[in-house]
Amino acid sequence: MAITGQGMHHLNIRKRIHEKHEEFPSPVKKIRYLDRIIYIVGILGPVMSLPQILKIFLLKNADGVSFLTYSTLTVFSCVWLWYGMVHKEKPIIVTNILWIISEIVIVVGVLIYGNGFL
Repeated sequence: MAITGQGMHHLNIRKRIHEKHEEFPSPVKKIRYLDRIIYIVGILGPVMSLPQILKIFLLKNADGVSFLTYSTLTVFSCVWLWYGMVHKEKPIIVTNILWIISEIVIVVGVLIYGNGFL
């Protein structure tokens, strides 16, 4: 399939956008601070699912936890991971690997101790 003028235009726009990316680490102190915070948030978010995981596996009860919701969230996290890998965005990659792990553990818990797929 030949690249049309429209396709070449798209490549040109992406190249210009790519060349305008900010430096990392940023020379701006506030942005460097935000860069650090995003890693903390990216790790703490999935860690906050630990109480749910502990409840399921310690009490051996997954009532009220939706298999459909957590399996869908797992798929969405996989798409976000793919996006992060394509764009080489480390915070997105790290966060979504952690989310995928915690969501899969919850899905397994629902399958073992739950009352159905909804």
